[in-house]
Amino acid sequence: MSLPSRPLSAAIFDMDGTLVDNMRFHVQAWVAFSRSLGLESPAERFEREFNGRRNAEIIPALLGRPVSAEELVQLEERKESHYRELYAPHLRLLRGGHEFLTRLRGAGLKLAVASAAPHANRAFVLDGLALRPFFSQVVGAEDVKRGKPAPDAFLAAAKALGVDPSACVVFEDAVNGILAARAAGMFAVGVTTLIPAEVLREAGAHWVIPDFASLPAEFEQLLFGAP
Repeated sequence: MSLPSRPLSAAIFDMDGTLVDNMRFHVQAWVAFSRSLGLESPAERFEREFNGRRNAEIIPALLGRPVSAEELVQLEERKESHYRELYAPHLRLLRGGHEFLTRLRGAGLKLAVASAAPHANRAFVLDGLALRPFFSQVVGAEDVKRGKPAPDAFLAAAKALGVDPSACVVFEDAVNGILAARAAGMFAVGVTTLIPAEVLREAGAHWVIPDFASLPAEFEQLLFGAP
């Protein structure tokens, strides 16, 4: 396992499936959205192929044709409003999240969110769970040209935080996100809310965790020093 060559100074979090365990609700909404358009796309396609990508990339790929900006806005809101309706009764931070974010801030790490989620979904989670005070930067789909597995979102977050990519650790639930973190030259931690640990490891995750209350001792030491 190749560890960071310098002390970590920033932590960058994906949002969906990482800060919150909501991906099954996204998948449900995507499947329903596809069927409403007369398309049959299996849940596995959204879990593996599309997870971490921007809607501006997913929707044309799903339809198999270019989509105008106006149509994209309409279709995106149709799917995302359904997702928010499905997930709203279950909205909660992943286990151990509040304590972990508090510890990271206390240890002096800079924190950012880098998510392919559209603005309304980011507000739904970050404001709904009062998480914004933890994060000095939030990078969204509109801030980058390419979604994950391209490294753009994580590199933009590191730049916004004013830190070198090699000093960042990324928390991600998706294969595309792990690939993006490694492509950005960052340390990658997989969160197993949807994808099995072995798949995230194969993608390049240095460690995998089920939640933020179950960190390996070696990783705790890397972040916070000797107990």
